Amino acid sequence: QVQLVESGGGLVQPGGSLRLSCAASESIFDFNSMGWYRQAPGARDLVARINVGGVTNCADSAKGRFTISRDNANNAVYLHMVGLKSEDTSVYYCNANRLCRDWWGQGAQVTVST
Repeated sequence: QVQLVESGGGLVQPGGSLRLSCAASESIFDFNSMGWYRQAPGARDLVARINVGGVTNCADSAKGRFTISRDNANNAVYLHMVGLKSEDTSVYYCNANRLCRDWWGQGAQVTVST
């Protein structure tokens, strides 16, 4: 059973930065892609994805502020967020995809507030 464990969430002031980490229980080379989503009313919205070749895809809201990266040696994926806004407040989920099957982490709360 694949396990994904997020860490690094918390409370930050507007304009601040955070780095989320996702540790996978197996080699991330086993997955077609990994990514970060955040909870929206009724759905989880894509924030950023990175495939096995390192190609990234980012939501418009993330472009210019968020960076996704992967550490193959440590089976980890990161989301570095700068210039955080109140509207970035959400639960952020790590996702792994392989052959049209998805695995999810438990979620990390990010709160942007004064």
